[in-house]
Amino acid sequence: MTRRYSRITGTGSYLPPRRVTNNDLVAELALQGVETSDEWIVERTGIRARHFTAPDMGASDLAVPAAQAAMQAAGVQPADIDLIIVATSTPDMVFPSTAAIVQHKLGISGCPVFDVQAVCSGFVYALAVADALIANGTAHRALVIGAEVFSRLLDFKDRTTCVLFGDGAGAVVLEASDTPGILATDLHADGKHVDILCVPGHVSGGQILGDPLLKMDGQAVFKLAVGVLDKAARAVLAKAEMEASSIDWLIPHQANIRIMLSTARKLHLPPEKVVVTVQDHGNTSAASIPLALDHGVRAGQVKLGQTVLLEGVGGGFTWGAVLLKM
Repeated sequence: MTRRYSRITGTGSYLPPRRVTNNDLVAELALQGVETSDEWIVERTGIRARHFTAPDMGASDLAVPAAQAAMQAAGVQPADIDLIIVATSTPDMVFPSTAAIVQHKLGISGCPVFDVQAVCSGFVYALAVADALIANGTAHRALVIGAEVFSRLLDFKDRTTCVLFGDGAGAVVLEASDTPGILATDLHADGKHVDILCVPGHVSGGQILGDPLLKMDGQAVFKLAVGVLDKAARAVLAKAEMEASSIDWLIPHQANIRIMLSTARKLHLPPEKVVVTVQDHGNTSAASIPLALDHGVRAGQVKLGQTVLLEGVGGGFTWGAVLLKM
């Protein structure tokens, strides 16, 4: 029996129109008595701008144009899609899933859809799940989307977090193939680190209980992230029986330029092999990897036949990697 594999056949992304530069944000924060600067933000994170959605836009509104761009790139129609997975920590509703809302907005019906919640590792988790469902015959052609509206979760009196995040969406079409596209996946989590990156509030009886704004211990996250990303990268390479030297492009979660370049150094990859977009959109959580992948493809950096390593780390604490051939 011929083994089923999956390959990415199209990529897409979308950023909401409102672009907020560091200087724009500095001016807004100053009105609230919060001091920061463009230099402070760039030096610590590499971020120069981010995009914020309009108040009436949800994650599904970002996901749909990203998905449409990916389908157009893949040369497929909505009716060709038989699985939709949306990675998001900022769903449109408590339920149903944002994936169901995206399905309706795309004019698709009947196929399985669901959300994956692994915060900034969400897209890597979703891609691994879609690969498994294609491999076992459940699906043939999947839309895998990362979409976030993190601006809704930010405490604009906390300069250590509000300058980091933005809104956006990225998507891929993943199709069944006779030849390997996804070469290996590696997923992990450790719940004992829940408190270092979380939004501890929830809704009960129509009221918000706890704190609905993002909390982060930046130093703890940085220290953990560098170590686990290196381990995940080496794990997928070992599973695929490949060396780091065969990686054409490293596309990490776009959170902090220092974490990204540190990961590359540990793998002995030059900075020129890292796709970096964090300067343009900040940390868009589950959307950041597909955003960066789409940028790399459309900029002519990432080409067919090249080997790409995707990796992410996020609240939970979750982390993982996907090694693939374009």
